[in-house]
Amino acid sequence: MIQIGVIGAGSCDGALKKIAEEVGAEIARNGAILLCGGLGGVMEASAKGAKNEGGTTVGILPGDRRSDSNNYMDIGIVTEMGHARNVIIARSSDALIAVGGEYGTLSEIAHSLKMGKTVATLNSKWEIEGTLKAKDPKDAVRIVLNGISKS
Repeated sequence: MIQIGVIGAGSCDGALKKIAEEVGAEIARNGAILLCGGLGGVMEASAKGAKNEGGTTVGILPGDRRSDSNNYMDIGIVTEMGHARNVIIARSSDALIAVGGEYGTLSEIAHSLKMGKTVATLNSKWEIEGTLKAKDPKDAVRIVLNGISKS
């Protein structure tokens, strides 16, 4: 199955949560697995959206306890690697969608682009060379699915 990474800040406002939730729902509607950092903010909202549509969610956790994951994770991968787990998220995703985000998100984008992965940005300040700007959640998922099919 296709694994789409959703990356973004662990804390965000309600408007960004709504966007992330719709991204997750769209991923599930397209039959893909949602992969994220497993914690709060964009990660939790996107996982909630995926679960509401019957999707599967995987969290790559920074700490040493699976119980740290949000309530919408089907599978929690404990790494005890802190931010270094961002490389695992990038490597394990077939393509990624950045919703908002801070410096951790930027590192995931950079690793993903270095690996040749498609990265769509949505309401993100990290619209850098190599990323593809999406106009809405449905467009973001379309962009990454098209990128996967071309690779």
